[in-house]
Amino acid sequence: MRHLTLTLVFLTLLACKKSNKPETQVSNEPVELQTSIIASGLIQPWEIIFGPDEQLWITERAGKISKVNPVTKQITPLITIADVVANGEGGLLGMVLHPNFETSPFVYVVYNYNASNGYKEKVVRYTFTNNTLSNPTVIIQDITASNIHNGSRLLISADNKLIMTTGDAANTSLSQNMNSLSGKILRLNLDGSVPADNPFAGSYIYTLGHRNSQGLAFVGNKLFSSEHGPNTDDEVNLIEPGRNYGWPNVAGFCDNASENAFCAVNNVAEPLINWTPTIATAGLTYYNNDAIPQWKNSLLLTTLKASKIVQLKLNSTQTAIDSQQDFYANEFGRKRAICVGKQGEVYFITGNGNDDKIVMISAKQ
Repeated sequence: MRHLTLTLVFLTLLACKKSNKPETQVSNEPVELQTSIIASGLIQPWEIIFGPDEQLWITERAGKISKVNPVTKQITPLITIADVVANGEGGLLGMVLHPNFETSPFVYVVYNYNASNGYKEKVVRYTFTNNTLSNPTVIIQDITASNIHNGSRLLISADNKLIMTTGDAANTSLSQNMNSLSGKILRLNLDGSVPADNPFAGSYIYTLGHRNSQGLAFVGNKLFSSEHGPNTDDEVNLIEPGRNYGWPNVAGFCDNASENAFCAVNNVAEPLINWTPTIATAGLTYYNNDAIPQWKNSLLLTTLKASKIVQLKLNSTQTAIDSQQDFYANEFGRKRAICVGKQGEVYFITGNGNDDKIVMISAKQ
């Protein structure tokens, strides 16, 4: 009995010792932010990606793809694509890396070019080896383009489908035209074929009725896009397969008689949020890292006209926006694209035209 009593006392003391041991906890208190310049001297950059090699991959509209080391700040040019034609807002735009990049070192880019039948847009896949990009393979081509409203952001989904935004190519009628790939969000197999489970049989079209979407972000299996409105109604949308997003018959919400009538018969999805006056919604990413706790479960949106980053706090089911807050308004100029680094730092790239920069946002040490 004495041995049993001593054993119980020992176990009780041990339990008390464990319970008194301080636990490592992640603070939810807001942290002060700081910025630092990672690169400068860029000319009309458009895309920025934090790669699996912990390098920043960027595109510039004249056709140049480079990698930037965020630690040493060294810029390594990879290729300048010869047939890129940068008319107006066109040129080399979005880029995405294959999700299994170590075994499938493929880089997908979208750009505008001159074809025999006019100014067009295409997606080309390159193979990355020894700091060069080679073996260009066309995935999709001959999409109508213009000197404005070409989209075009690329993402690859968890089920290995290529998601692509296209603009209305300055022709509003194309957005509702199911025979045109302009003014749409497209969904492709990585080899360029049409997925069997797309919402419209035999078609790349995933959603229609878009004016000029320049941001895409996955939150789990939910897809969000940002879209330029006309003189009103910039938008952020939750993208649902087969839905119509209204343009040009609807700008923003269905909030007048003619819009309500169109929405009722065309399966129109209204935006989660809109802005009038417009802010020129551009790049979009999802943030959910402990490094900047006040930004957790938020979409981060870059803007051109308003020259700021907008934090869009999502609700618990990630189906609505609970609040918004602006950051870095009028600092560094127009902000084109944004991505999140391995340690929860955030990188954005400016879009001022000359001497553009990559800026890192991190918690102040």
